[in-house]
This record gives sequence, structure tokens and C-alpha cells, in this order.
Amino acid sequence: MIHLLGKLAVAPKLPAPIARLHELAYNLWWSWEPDAQALYARLDPALWVQVTHNPIKLLQRIAQSRLDDAAVDPDFLDAYQAVFADFDTYMRADASTWFNQNHPDKSQDVIAYFSAEFGLHEALPIYSGGLGILSGDHCKAASDLGLPFIGVGFLYPQGYFNQRIGAEGQQVAQYEKIDFHEVPALPALDTHGNEILIQVDLPGRAVHAKIWKIQVGRIPIYLMDTDVPHNAPQDRELSARLYGGDREMRISQEVVLGIGGVRAVEALGYQPAIWHMNEGHSAFLGLERVRRLVQDEQLSFDEAVEAVRADSVFTTHTPVPAGNDAFAFELIDKFFWQYWGQLGIDRDRFINFARQELPWGPQYSMTVLAIRLSSLQNGVSKLHGEVSRKMWQFLWPNTPVDEIPIDHVTNGIHTKTWLVKELRDLYKRYFAADWLDRDDESAAWAGVDEIPNGELWAVHHTRKEKLIQEVRRRLVAQYTRHGEGPQIIASAQKALDSKALTIGFARRFATYKRAALLFHDLDRIKRILNDPDRPVQIIFSGKAHPDDEPGKELIRQIYELSHDPAFAGKVVFVENYDMNVARHLISGVDVWLNTPRRPREASGTSGEKAAMSGVPNFSILDGWWAEGFNDANGWSIGEPREYKDFDTQDAADAFSLYQTLEDDIIPRYFTRDAEGVPGDWVQTMKNSVHSCGPRYSMRRMVIDYTEKFYLPAAQAGAAFHTESYSQARKLATWKQDLRRQWHQVHVEAPPLNGGVVEIGQTVALSARVSLHDIPQDAVRVEAVVGTPEPEVALVDPQIVSLAFSKRDNQVATFVGEFTPAASGAFVVGIRVVPTHPHLIHPSEMGLVTWARPT
Repeated sequence: MIHLLGKLAVAPKLPAPIARLHELAYNLWWSWEPDAQALYARLDPALWVQVTHNPIKLLQRIAQSRLDDAAVDPDFLDAYQAVFADFDTYMRADASTWFNQNHPDKSQDVIAYFSAEFGLHEALPIYSGGLGILSGDHCKAASDLGLPFIGVGFLYPQGYFNQRIGAEGQQVAQYEKIDFHEVPALPALDTHGNEILIQVDLPGRAVHAKIWKIQVGRIPIYLMDTDVPHNAPQDRELSARLYGGDREMRISQEVVLGIGGVRAVEALGYQPAIWHMNEGHSAFLGLERVRRLVQDEQLSFDEAVEAVRADSVFTTHTPVPAGNDAFAFELIDKFFWQYWGQLGIDRDRFINFARQELPWGPQYSMTVLAIRLSSLQNGVSKLHGEVSRKMWQFLWPNTPVDEIPIDHVTNGIHTKTWLVKELRDLYKRYFAADWLDRDDESAAWAGVDEIPNGELWAVHHTRKEKLIQEVRRRLVAQYTRHGEGPQIIASAQKALDSKALTIGFARRFATYKRAALLFHDLDRIKRILNDPDRPVQIIFSGKAHPDDEPGKELIRQIYELSHDPAFAGKVVFVENYDMNVARHLISGVDVWLNTPRRPREASGTSGEKAAMSGVPNFSILDGWWAEGFNDANGWSIGEPREYKDFDTQDAADAFSLYQTLEDDIIPRYFTRDAEGVPGDWVQTMKNSVHSCGPRYSMRRMVIDYTEKFYLPAAQAGAAFHTESYSQARKLATWKQDLRRQWHQVHVEAPPLNGGVVEIGQTVALSARVSLHDIPQDAVRVEAVVGTPEPEVALVDPQIVSLAFSKRDNQVATFVGEFTPAASGAFVVGIRVVPTHPHLIHPSEMGLVTWARPT
């Protein structure tokens, strides 16, 4: 009988000359620096691929002899010294960063950025898709810019699932527990060197979470993990999987993320000046901050809300009501029945604070909660900002949609992460030396026009060949796993043709993204793909949420089509879409296809990555492409409008897709010069790079957040938190009094006589406002002139202020005039709204009274 005591991992020892490889492995700076990645790869190229480009795993599993050889290899040591010279320069804290140069007085205003997922690298699979990738890129750019920034989230021990496609095309979700000894995460320590453990109350028990730290360049991300011995087995599984479990699991995760996240930030010793909720998953953080002010500072609930919302920012990513997290009141009762008393309010006040009426009944909305507890909100593209203002207009009744205080910042991408080495080296030869440090400037990308067409085309072809080889390798592995015979394996080794126009479609497989739109007319797409003179092929990749049966059915349909003799070798589905697959696709396909059902794509960033890589977009005018398309940098599908039903929309968009493919894209791609270079196509590639590279860089995006949201939030927070929160107390009292009295406000104004006035002719306006006990300086009286539109009320309203004229007891008179500057049909209304010097946004109270004609 053999008795085993357990497992023991034995790692090789790093020789002294290359000892800092271990240090660098725990800083994700290497993930966006090709030379750093190459340094690890050259130690053992095959092992580097096998460990999913994870330097920690590499250093644990590599043969000691390879490390010993590298330590005496002059070429390796030269590369080692160069990488660490760059690393040390980057990490050195000085005044050279953008933030320190532009805002040196704000260097201590820490920004706490909360997100349910962070997509940093395929070696750390704790992301599911676009939201996580955006969060990871946001952190990387915050590091580049030198922001005083921390990330807060969950470290999911099983991460997001690995996708396997079965022999019948079914998606199979496989979860593998992450070994924290093999990923770039270390336990977070307090000032005494002890591991940090925080506690959150859930129904009937306390749940503990350990804090892990991931270093991303200059900034840390702190992630909570409930898989600790202090917890019961079901609570150890609480943070096991990203977006796993039922609604009770979901609210439990969000309680830990929001409430636990605030406690983690405090335990780590931070006092953030700005709190950023990236999507509504973390909105409970605002409630926890309110609770602390009520309990510790003796503020009332309303006073604490004013103080919390002043320095809070909220970003919404979801353009459809069903995509926003909301919970049944029964769940809220179960989780918070002891909590609302600590806020100084009762159940009705707590429920109504985040109540949303939905077609399936009233719910406790995390988005409403986040909006109520933030002073600055934004969508993630211009179109999404417009959609969001309409979606949430009910929170600001009687307010024109354009005045709803939801702004937008269009998403961007971290150029250094997503630009593959071959293109980075090419751009380096023709761009300014410092272009990557100012990639938000158009001038930094202007050098793309100087690249010879043949040179750009050759680099693109190299990436295309790499993509095809990677796809073939994955198909062979997949079919071998299925037990297929040599004939099928041989066909996989020959799948795809480097000479064919290659279309890429890779994203989450949700039904609104319409992955199968390309197959709307099967006969037509068969003709397109099987033209022997102008062959076309399509590569698909993406995961469906494990609970999304229609999304999984779409994958099955695509997989089934890929085995149809008419499409075999020309349509392929690549399983387990991740950041590594994405890098191959966005730089190796010829055109990037995106077919969402407008306007349901909030932004999208995969097309931005392709555009920067010289791959033109072919997309519905939705999300970022609605503002990025300029007629010369790619192609649009369909019209920027809505249709009477989905079938009509699908038919119209499919017709546009086929027509553009046949009449423009395919002819342009196959029209070559004497050297075999498609000159017009390459010009489109260059236009794509130059127009989209700077405009959709993450550097631009984070600077926008800083200037539009972070700095104003820090300023407002400082004002509201000083002098024992006196400003918050005063504003809360003023708002309470005004809300109680507002029903007494009535406005009368003489009707306009109609007819026609000429441009430049003055129109006199006046209004009599019954204010009762409200002082006239507590209100603004305005004329609102605009174009009427159904379901919106007014478009692009022009505001004309009316001045106080006199007051007769409870009635005040206001007068003004309006001078039309343009011809057309307009409507005019007069309204009264609250005004106070401490209001952060003029429409924040949502109180409006409109004049009735006398």
C-alpha cells in the first residue's frame, strides 16, 4: 500500500543575471510590450504557446538548463537589459505622464474603478467579452497616462468557461479552476503585511472574501475571492464563475462586488476622490457609502445621497431594458431587510429609490440605483448616448430628451495591446518615434499614407497566413477530439485559402448580433463564396452565454453550414474565442463584418481593433461605426433607421449586404496592379487606419473620462465633503423643501398668435408663475423652442431665459424675447425648473412645470 501525502510543485531556479524575469511576470506591462513577450518566448517557444503565453507558468515549468543557457547567452542578455530598461523607465514615478503634466494638483485624487470583469490577457481568463476587455484596456491606458487609479472587481477561480464545439455543433461549456500560483495575482497585504479579508452579510450568514492584487503597469487591480476556508461550501462557490448561477447567486455576487468592494478599498487604505461604476453590477457600492455616512457622520439618507452622488460616475453599456440587471422585490427583501434601517429609511423608500416599471412587472433596477447615486452618467457611443437618454427619460419626466443628463464617451482600445508586432514594426518605420505615446492625435497616424502599398499588403498577407495556420491547427485539434478519420483531418489541414477574400465575424453570439444574416439568402451566398475567379471565405468565432439557448442554436447553425459541401473549407467556426484568437482575427482577415440589429449595439470595440490593423469594417451603422464610418474607410450595411418589424429589417439589411459585397467589396479586392497589389483596397486600409486609429484609441477615451467626468466629480466631491458635509446637508434640505412645495407651482403664459414671423423678427414672451412660498431665485423660467418629434417631444431645443420682472404676493412675472435665426416650423413652450448654485446638473431634480396658455 502506497500512502501519498500530497502534491509538491518544484520550479526551476532563475539564475542571478536574469532573476528579474520573475518580477516582470507579475506586472501585466509585459502583456502589451512585444519585446517583453519575445523575451519569455525565446526561452522555450513551444512551451510559451503551450502555457497560453503565461510567463509565470513558463518559469515554473521550463527546464533548468534553458534558464542556465539564457543566463550566459549574450544576445539574450542584451534583449533582457533592453526590456528592463524600458520597464524601469515606464514604472518610474515622475512628472512625465500626461496626468502629472496636465493636472499636477490632482495627483492624490484616487479614482476607484469598479467592474464585474477585467479582460487583461488570455493567461487570466476572468472576462467574458466586450465589457471585460474594455475594463482591462481602460486600466492599461490609466497606467500609461499616469492616473491615480485602482480597479476593483472579482477574481473568479473558475473564470469564464472554455468553449468546446461538439461533433453536432453544440456548445459545451467547460470550467477549469484557476491555480492562483500560476497567474499574475498576489495576495493583497495591509500595512502590517497581513493578507486582507473582508466580510459582507448575506441572508443568514456572513461571507468573507480574500483580496488579490494584479499589477497592471503603474496601477493595481484588487479582486475579491470568496473561495476561502472561513466560508460555507456554497459561499466558496459564490465567486467561482463569471455570470454563473441563478438570480440569487447574481445578487449575492453584486452585493459582494459593491458593498464588499467599498470595504476592500477601505481595508487597503485608500480614500478615493472619484468612484466609477462601470455598468450597474457594482451599484450597491453607492448604498454602502451612504450607509457609512449615515452611521458614522450622522447624515440623513438624503444628505448622504447628495454627498455620495457628487463624486460618483456611472457608465451604462446596455441599450435594451432586458440587458440591465434588475431583481424581484422578494430578493431585495431577503438580502436587505436589515440594511435599509441602517440607511435611516423604511422598506418603501428603499424599494422606490431604484424602482423600475417593466413589461414583466416592477423590479429593483441596478441601473436606476446607479443613476440615483451618481451625478455624472454616460453611454459608450454617441448613438448609445441618444438611446440611453430615451431609455431612462422616465427618471426626468417632462424634460426634453436632449436635456436628459446622460452624456457619452465612445469606447476605445489600447493600441499597444491590440496592434500585432508585424504592424507595430511596420508603423514604427514610417511613424514618428513617439507615436504610441500620443496615439490619440491624428498626426501620429499620418505616416500610414507614406507606407508603400506593396509593403503594407505584404505585412497583411503575412498576418493572413498566420491566421489561416492557427485556424487549421485548431480545427485539426477539434476534429481529432471528435474522433474524426484521416479524410476529415486532412480537409481541416487545407481549410481556407490565403488568396480568397476573407471575412471575419467574431463576437458574443447573442441573437441581436445576427451572426446568420450572411446566410439570409443561401443561394446567393453560395454563388458569392464559390466564384472560382473571385473566391470568398468567412471565419466565425464567439461564445454564447451558457443560458442563452437561441445564441447556442446560432452557433450550431453556423457549424452545420460549415460542413455543408457548398461551404466546406470556405466557412469555418473557431471555438473558444479569447484574446489570442481575437488578435489573429483582427489582423488577419481582409474585412470585419458586424451585423447587429440597430440600435442594440452600444458601442463594440472589435471593429476598432480591426480598423487600427488595416482591416476595413463592413458594418451596420450602429455603435461606434455610426460615427466612425466616413464613406472612404470601409462600408456600411443598410440604412440608419428603424423598421416596422425584424423580418423587414433583416431582409433590407441582407439585401444591402449582398449588394455591397458584389458591387464594391469583391471587385475592389480582386482588382490588382502589375505587382498583384489591390491599390484601391490598400487605400481603404490606410483610410481605416488613419481615421479610426486616433479617434478610437483608449488614450483618447480615458482622457475624455478624465476631463468630462473624473475631474468634475473630484471637484464636486471635494465641495460636498468639506465642512462636515455642510453643502450636502444644505442642498438636501433645499431639495426636500422644494419637492414638498413644487405641486403648488403653476405657470400661465399668453398663447402665441400663430401666423408667420420673419427671420430676425423679435417675438415677445412672458409668463406669470404662481410660486407661493418659493422664492423667485429658486427657479429658472425658460422658453424652449424646438422641432417636435413623436415620443421625444422636442429635438435640439433652444433655451431662452426669461428675466424676473416683478412679484405680486405669490405670483411672479417673467419676461423675455425670442428672435428666430432660421426658417422652419417650431413649437414654443415656457417652463419653470429649479435652480440652485450647488446643483451639479441643471436637470438633476427632474422637476419641470410647463405653462398653460391663458
